[in-house]
Amino acid sequence: MTKPNIHVVHRSWDKEFPIIDHAEGIYLYDTTGKPYIDGSGGSSVVTSIGHGNVEVQAAMSRQAEKFSLIPAHAFTNQPQLDLGDVLVALAPGEMKDNCRTWFACTGSDANDDAVRLARQYFVETGKPSKYQIIGRWRGFHGNTISAAGMSGITGRRGIFQPMFVDSPHIFPTFCYRCSYEKTYPSCNLLCARALESIIRQQGPDNVAAFIAEPVVGAALGCVPAPEGYFQQISEICRKYDVLFIADEVMTGWGRTGKLWGIEHWDVTPDIITTAKGITGGYSPFSAIIAREEIWAPLQKNHSPFKAGHTLNANAVSCAAAMAVIKVIQEQNLVENSHQRGEELQSGLRKMMDKHQILGDVRGLGLMVGFEFVQDQATKDPFPAQLKLASLFEKAALNNGLITYPCTGSIDGVAGDMILLAPPLIITPAQVAEMLQKIDLSISELEELLPS
Repeated sequence: MTKPNIHVVHRSWDKEFPIIDHAEGIYLYDTTGKPYIDGSGGSSVVTSIGHGNVEVQAAMSRQAEKFSLIPAHAFTNQPQLDLGDVLVALAPGEMKDNCRTWFACTGSDANDDAVRLARQYFVETGKPSKYQIIGRWRGFHGNTISAAGMSGITGRRGIFQPMFVDSPHIFPTFCYRCSYEKTYPSCNLLCARALESIIRQQGPDNVAAFIAEPVVGAALGCVPAPEGYFQQISEICRKYDVLFIADEVMTGWGRTGKLWGIEHWDVTPDIITTAKGITGGYSPFSAIIAREEIWAPLQKNHSPFKAGHTLNANAVSCAAAMAVIKVIQEQNLVENSHQRGEELQSGLRKMMDKHQILGDVRGLGLMVGFEFVQDQATKDPFPAQLKLASLFEKAALNNGLITYPCTGSIDGVAGDMILLAPPLIITPAQVAEMLQKIDLSISELEELLPS
């Protein structure tokens, strides 16, 4: 075990962290030899193809033997060019073979660059008044100050609020706890129609883009939008000349049972951001993919894209992405995500009779969440001071399962949730093993609750 507060700052001052020695498949092994199922896919929704894949390691090694970093202001590299061709060919809907890519380092960078592109596009097309980015409450788009301002996750906004270029927000689409106290579908998707209201209130000439996750991850514990939601969102954006940015940092590359999460709604955004699963944790990497017509004014005006970091388009990371995408395709992991995700959700729902503290099970593919409640009928949350999600995480870790605790399903303050996102290579037997560990951990958690 590491000792807290010595020389390295970890994510908690108060707990000891086991040291991981090696990893293989869906399992991590600490220095005592204890195995853990990577049930959260890293921190989180990262490990798309599992750990220890020799094909990815070899691809990265071959490139590293040639070079890793080059001066991006002076040169390009072949892995970057090849990966661009692959992403354009695999882009969803109307983007396929009609887009261009830009490579960065993290999901936060990608979302920051996406809004930079939206802003620059409107400046280059003679509409410089359009600058505002509309986000959603209980959405999360990264940890930079820019991304945090667009996000709506209360716990990560509070102390930095004075530093934001703050964004307007609408309520999330969250049928289990509808902010409008409506019921789908009789609600007529009021949560989507709210976008039109806020665009009109802000002034269409001021709004550049709307950003949303197809399945809300860390902020709501895997909440997908209902059918029709993104169709309405897309129509509203087109009506008011607002770009639609799909944050696919978590949902891309088969995680939801389709290659891209937005494909569940059969709409094409203007800009996609992607990270995490594209390299599966083997190397930091992210990208934005935007329609050709978004890039065209910049090229026409000879105006370079005003973004970029030192390690953008790192050749080793590009090689890793190429290798990971190849594994996803050759092993049919998109379909495996769909099938194993159905098994995982079905198993969790069967636990709801046994465990009355399970209030909701939700998700798409192998991006699955569940929410704890005091009463299934009233949906009353547990007191926030209990930190129930963290207590469950601790119990599950002790039982050899890594999960990701989430809080704030109610106004960003109350509500405990757990996010699950195991590697897409998981087998039916391993799903059953996960469910057994979850069942045991919930039982242990229930024993800790006040009677």
